[in-house]
Amino acid sequence: MWIYEKKLQYPVRVSKCDPRMARLLLEQYGGADGELAAALRYMNQRYTIPTKVIGVLNDIATEELAHLEMIATMVYKLMKDLNAEQVTAAGLDTYFVNHDTALFYQNAGGVPWTASYIATKGDPIADLYEDIAAEEKARATYQWLIDLTDDVDLKDSLIFLREREIVHSQRFREAVEILKSEQAAQKVF
Repeated sequence: MWIYEKKLQYPVRVSKCDPRMARLLLEQYGGADGELAAALRYMNQRYTIPTKVIGVLNDIATEELAHLEMIATMVYKLMKDLNAEQVTAAGLDTYFVNHDTALFYQNAGGVPWTASYIATKGDPIADLYEDIAAEEKARATYQWLIDLTDDVDLKDSLIFLREREIVHSQRFREAVEILKSEQAAQKVF
C-alpha cells in the first residue's frame, strides 16, 4: 500500500527541551483539527467521493499521516529528558502520571481523541467543504503555535506544516470545482 522510507517528510529540529510547547503541540496530534483526525477523515471520505477526485483524498490522507509523524517527533524531542519540576511547571503532571512522556492522542487541553472528530456526510461537495474548513483551521492553529514559540528550529518545521495546510485547502477547492463542473454538465442519454 505504501513504501515507507525511514525519514520524515521534512526535518524536525528543536533547540531546547520545552514541555510547555510539547503540551500545546498535542493539539495537532490528537485534537479535533489535528493531523490524526484529518488523515482518518479523508481516508473515510474517499469511499463516497467520485473517482475523478479520489486521488486528492488518498494523497492528502497519506500526507497527513506523515505530518502526524512529524508532530510526534516534535513532542518527543521537546519532552525528552524532562525532570519532575519541568513536567509540573508545564502543566503536564496529569499527562505524565498517566503516560510518562509516551505519546497519547489528546488535545492541548487534555481531552482524548475521539472518532466524533471525523466529519463525513456522504455528499462529495459537503465533505470537500468540510475538508477545506478543516485545513484552514489547522493552518490557523499552526500559525498560533508559531507565534507561541521562540525556538527558530521548531518554527521552521511548523511553518512547513502551515504551508502544507494551505496547499491541501487549495487542492480541495480545485476538487470542488471539478465536481461542480461535472454537476453542471448537460447529460444526454
